[in-house]
Amino acid sequence: MFLLAAISLGFFGSFHCIGMCGPIALAIPVYNQNKFHKTFSIIFYNAGRVFTYAILGLLFGLIGQGFALAGLQQILSVTLGVFILLALLLPKHIVSKYTLTQKAFKIVGMVKAGLVKQLAKKGFASLFVLGTLNGLLPCGLVYMAIAAAIASSSVLHAVLFMAFFGLATMPLMFSISYFSNLISLQFRSSIRKAMPYITAVMATLLIVRGLNLNIPYLSPQKNAETNSFASCTHTKMPVHAAKLCIGK
Repeated sequence: MFLLAAISLGFFGSFHCIGMCGPIALAIPVYNQNKFHKTFSIIFYNAGRVFTYAILGLLFGLIGQGFALAGLQQILSVTLGVFILLALLLPKHIVSKYTLTQKAFKIVGMVKAGLVKQLAKKGFASLFVLGTLNGLLPCGLVYMAIAAAIASSSVLHAVLFMAFFGLATMPLMFSISYFSNLISLQFRSSIRKAMPYITAVMATLLIVRGLNLNIPYLSPQKNAETNSFASCTHTKMPVHAAKLCIGK
């Protein structure tokens, strides 16, 4: 279920990525290369993005596991979902006051400088680094994926969520780099308009997940005494199934 959510967010969100990261993808120096080098150049660039997302999944998954060990994971899930919905509903000028600080602007400036430097270089390694830096640029879609990763049940799930999210963006991002003007501006605009609705669905899922509704996989009920999910502790459940359920 969580991987399907990651793939859906990544695939549909990749249309949004065209507007944000499309210029970088189109700037990759692959136009004078043969098909082999062109293909692998684009793959290395996108692999760098996926690598960064997986590392972010690891870091924020550790944070989420800390909340889980403290018995606060469900509260965190609901809180993240509510904040995301508020970010969608509140005017942009209010949200912007709390999203970036002066220090963050400085870091983003350093990342952009690194992007320019890597674009001037050649080779698969430079393209991979270019992709890793691209993955660090501010992006609401990535923030949404990170929120889901924090609320996941384990560090492994967080890493997998972010990795599959990144992989799901690759088909369209690859196509944009390879075929250039594959998708019209009008179609991209239509998809970007749909992104708030997709974001709202993901935020709602985070809230539902934390509400103890005893819905298997979607909103499992947590046992306060054992700090485990009720759907994973049925007495007749085989041992191997119980281990799979709780992610051990």
